[in-house]
Amino acid sequence: METKPLGTSEVNITPIIMGTWQAGKSMWVGIEDAETIKGLQAGFEAGITTVDTAEVYGKGHSERIVAQALGEVRDQVVYATKVFANHLKYDQVIQACESSLKKLKTDYIDLYQIHWPSGKFNSEIVPIEETMSALNKLQEQGKIRAIGVSNFSGSQLAEASQYGRIDSLQPPYSLFWRQVEQDAMPYCVEHNISIIAYSSLAQGLLTGKFGLEHQFEEGDHRSKNRLFNGDNYQRAQQALAQLRLIAERHHCTLAQLSLAWLIAQPQTNAIAGFRNSDQAVQNTHATEVKLSANELQEIDQIGRLVTDHLDDNPVMWNF
Repeated sequence: METKPLGTSEVNITPIIMGTWQAGKSMWVGIEDAETIKGLQAGFEAGITTVDTAEVYGKGHSERIVAQALGEVRDQVVYATKVFANHLKYDQVIQACESSLKKLKTDYIDLYQIHWPSGKFNSEIVPIEETMSALNKLQEQGKIRAIGVSNFSGSQLAEASQYGRIDSLQPPYSLFWRQVEQDAMPYCVEHNISIIAYSSLAQGLLTGKFGLEHQFEEGDHRSKNRLFNGDNYQRAQQALAQLRLIAERHHCTLAQLSLAWLIAQPQTNAIAGFRNSDQAVQNTHATEVKLSANELQEIDQIGRLVTDHLDDNPVMWNF
């Protein structure tokens, strides 16, 4: 799989990135460590060399699983992880990074990201200048290679950029969730900031495997995802029926079609989760789906059957 530069940094990432929120197990059900490890290794063998995790995923369990799966090929893999909103004071950022380095069993983190702006989830408000100062220090020390932010608005991204080079924004972004296009995407394009889309398959909705009457098991946080509830879910099913026709033309899955559309958007790369090695490998084939300009527009319009009815709240869940 071809790679491309992460922002203006020297880090090169794959357009499809392995997501490992589920590897932490917390807020998910039916996740097995052994299957996750096999999936990470299979994805790497199939060409995905970039993996995204975070300190908060299972309180570090996800980071440990990434290290277990990919430690032997560390020099060929890009590790992206995140510091949570409750660790954004200067000393906390330094300490959180050291902790992630240990869990990932590495001397450096390729991309270190602020997971949520300070103040989110009742966290203490910390001036972005203080947080960026710590990240700049870590970069000077060679402990991190590039700095990114996640869940920042366009204005928050611009403010953070006053205090250091930001090379990536990680927003929720999929065919069914597109607020970033109107908000931060123009700034990212203008300043050569890579967009690393999370929930790129709308947490599995865009795979088409969830029927009209689907109910999540207790403990699965997706039951609180606004796309899986009420009229949003009904509209999504109507859109998926139309998308299936295009997927059939390309002899690909709905997931591959949705990822192919997403990575064709400006500056955009897609984080895709998986439960097993087959799903991880299937995700890689999205790069082989070549969509014409007319097809991209057709898919765009189908996606708007869902997105035109959403409000401006950028958070996908009603936690």
